[in-house]
Amino acid sequence: MALGMPLSDQIRRRIKLQDLHVLMTVVKVGTMGKAAELLSITQPAISKSIAELEHTLGVRLLHRHRRGVEPTEYGRALLDGGAAVFDDLHRAVASVEFLADPTAGNVRIGCTPVLTGTFISAVVDRFSRRYPRVVIEVATMDTDVMRRELSERNVDFLVARKFGPIVHDQLDFEMLYDDSFVVVAGARNPLAHRRKMEIADLAKEPWVLPRPTSALGLILGEALRASGLDHQHTTVLTGHSELRANLLASGRFLSILSNSELRFSTARSDVKVLPVELPLARVPVGIITLRNRTPIPVAQLVIDCAREVAKPLAKYRT
Repeated sequence: MALGMPLSDQIRRRIKLQDLHVLMTVVKVGTMGKAAELLSITQPAISKSIAELEHTLGVRLLHRHRRGVEPTEYGRALLDGGAAVFDDLHRAVASVEFLADPTAGNVRIGCTPVLTGTFISAVVDRFSRRYPRVVIEVATMDTDVMRRELSERNVDFLVARKFGPIVHDQLDFEMLYDDSFVVVAGARNPLAHRRKMEIADLAKEPWVLPRPTSALGLILGEALRASGLDHQHTTVLTGHSELRANLLASGRFLSILSNSELRFSTARSDVKVLPVELPLARVPVGIITLRNRTPIPVAQLVIDCAREVAKPLAKYRT
């Protein structure tokens, strides 16, 4: 080590990225044995990497117990910094790849199931025509998983409806459009051909709706109750869009869909909007990114494409 070099610089020069990666993997899977299997190295090599890190820093990084391992407060502090290091490295390499070939690369998008089959499908279709060599990974996930995946840098950005718990002070939300909702029936449903009706006329009809405990289900449930209806006549509760589409096509069920679902769904010709109004507020849909983290260049191209696709619906912004 250089004479007079600050201790922090000395330590930084001795920490190896491989050892840091090993520590992150061990904590993620919970045991050294599983980490060794995942990384295709021996368990003694895992133990050596952890020991070298602990020796370099002079602190214990892991609590070892019968069920596996968990990070100490020192370990958690190092892991937080390590995640940022690998994220910065990933973005730097992606920038180099983009400069070398702007028409190729990988993008990882997190999205809810409904938007995956509608809005995101339209974005991916348009983008892939322009950049056919870019690989787009779309991870469909529930709202409660999305923040964790973004925070752990497992996705480059999210596309989601803005419900309260999904956005906090570590995330940025860019609204693309406000989504409104309508009552729909399958084209074979007798109600699909009526020009006038009241919401009360639908009280005894079978419905297929999102689970009432989901974020969207809570909002739709409130709208139904405000209209004098409730979930007592709901025959099916599901978050599976294909199941909902199939049941609507049977001609027996009613449901509530967003206007963006109708616009971007390939099955929209089989669905008819009923002439009734729900006391339902618009819900913003947008891009969610980590605050103070610039998306990699190829991810920014996808975000720009999403803005283009959203333009026809952006007139609904308030």
